[in-house]
Formats: sequence, C-alpha cells, structure tokens
Amino acid sequence: MFSHVVIFWTDPNKPQAADALVAGMEKYLKPIPGALSFHVGRMVKSPRAVVEQTYAVALNLQFLNKKAQDDYQVHPLHIEFVEKVFKPNCSKVVVYDFE
Repeated sequence: MFSHVVIFWTDPNKPQAADALVAGMEKYLKPIPGALSFHVGRMVKSPRAVVEQTYAVALNLQFLNKKAQDDYQVHPLHIEFVEKVFKPNCSKVVVYDFE
C-alpha cells in the first residue's frame, strides 16, 4: 500500500479558492485510474493544540504501490489540475508519501 497525502493552503486573497480546489479535484483527479481510495475534504477545527489548523483542504489517496502513484503524477488530468486549479488557487502545499 502506498499513501499520498497532500495538504493545501489556499490564496487568502481568493475567498472561493477552497471551493474551486475541491471541485477541481473531483473533476480532474478523481477520474484518474489507479487510486484505490480518494478522499478530499476541508480542514476541521479542533480544540486540540496538536491538530494542524492553518491549511484549507487535504487530499488523501491510496495506491497499490509507488509505481501506481508515479503513473498518477504524470497523467494528463493531473497535469491539467496543477495548471488550471492548483496554481491559480494555492499559496502552499505539503506532500506526505509513505508505504
């Protein structure tokens, strides 16, 4: 199993950026073959100080192996998402990949 977790901080000058990001993930990323699971969501507030609460949206994907994730990264829909949705709406991203 290969997990790919992506944390997105949206542009604070674009109030609709989180909505555009979630919609773009559903449109461009969800149809890409190879992911065993696809979960996108917005940050949930917590009273616990240990919970990171500065980001806007997170994406959690699971693949059978690293090769499946590598294939996902170069898929034309992923490239289109990066150009049309990610770049115009995000100010920062952090990726956690693990097996």
